[in-house]
Amino acid sequence: MEEKKKMVTIIVEGTPHEWPKGEITYSEVVTLEVPDYAQHPEITYSVKYVRGHGNKPEGTLSPGGSVNVKEGMIFSVSETGQS
Repeated sequence: MEEKKKMVTIIVEGTPHEWPKGEITYSEVVTLEVPDYAQHPEITYSVKYVRGHGNKPEGTLSPGGSVNVKEGMIFSVSETGQS
């Protein structure tokens, strides 16, 4: 019997997304906001979050980084403009 992962709702740039409870990576957050992110690796994004877990309620995700998601967590994604 397959264990069903509990889903949480996270908000990326104002849009709710269902996400399996656990970790989300920088590239996964960016791809939710910018679906063709994978085709444009030269564009760097700034990813910030709020309403995270108690020990780290807010912060910044760097490329290669990840964070544990939580119901109602809010992510903002913006292009940094560096190429």
